[in-house]
Amino acid sequence: MLFFSVKYFELIILLMNLSNIQLYNSFKSKKVIKVITGIQNTNIYQVVQIAQAANLANATYLDVVANTKIVKFLKSFSSLPLCISSIDPIDIYNCVSAGADLVEVGNYDTFYSRGIYINSFQLIKLVKEIKYLIGDIDMCVTIPYHLDLNEQIKLAKDLKNLGVSILQTEGVFINNISKSTSRFTNSLSSSLISTYFLSKYVDIPVITASGITSLFASIPIKYGASGIGIGSAIKYNHNITDMVNFINEVKSSMYINSLNRYDDFSKTKVYINNDENHIVAI
Repeated sequence: MLFFSVKYFELIILLMNLSNIQLYNSFKSKKVIKVITGIQNTNIYQVVQIAQAANLANATYLDVVANTKIVKFLKSFSSLPLCISSIDPIDIYNCVSAGADLVEVGNYDTFYSRGIYINSFQLIKLVKEIKYLIGDIDMCVTIPYHLDLNEQIKLAKDLKNLGVSILQTEGVFINNISKSTSRFTNSLSSSLISTYFLSKYVDIPVITASGITSLFASIPIKYGASGIGIGSAIKYNHNITDMVNFINEVKSSMYINSLNRYDDFSKTKVYINNDENHIVAI
């Protein structure tokens, strides 16, 4: 009879969901920093600048537009795992064929801006179609912010059963509003609430995105996230040196007090009915 340590079984369980060992190590330590070049950004000069900065700052992985030319070019010099974000199965398939290491089903802003809000049934159907096309490639799925918390948790559990490796939360979509501190913090608050409950009820790594800056980088880890996604704030830096410094600031902030978790929300009332397994956030 063979005896294995608990840590060995933990490794096997997580690797069943996450096949890329480079990503596995970062997710296990809860030190994931996903650098987003822009899910609709095809400006190759800017994309390359951000990618080079991410490499120099030892970020965890890159998230880029689903464009085969950009994927091939970045794979020619970047050592970081490369993720492409899309809701188009054909674009995703083509980018995986071009060398993408993992995919993210997300980028719902194009829907939201037209007043279209994807539901759980539609998302499950989309994920099944993509999984059929790409096989065992690691997949991240963004949980739509507009679903109530109970539905988000149920959807997350269903996605896990489909073989999804990573979950990502998103903030409230606000169109045609200037980039203010209020906008970012409101968006982040929504993403944090989802992060807290998804990490509590579903054993898949969770990435928190939407409005992350060096000021807020440590907070998602306290709420149960395995990592963060940063993108918009990087673009305010206009050279590689400043971008590297910004990513390093985020890394430093992310690790401060990261062992302490918040179990309350300063401006959010959360009611949990354990008998009915029902969650309400006001």
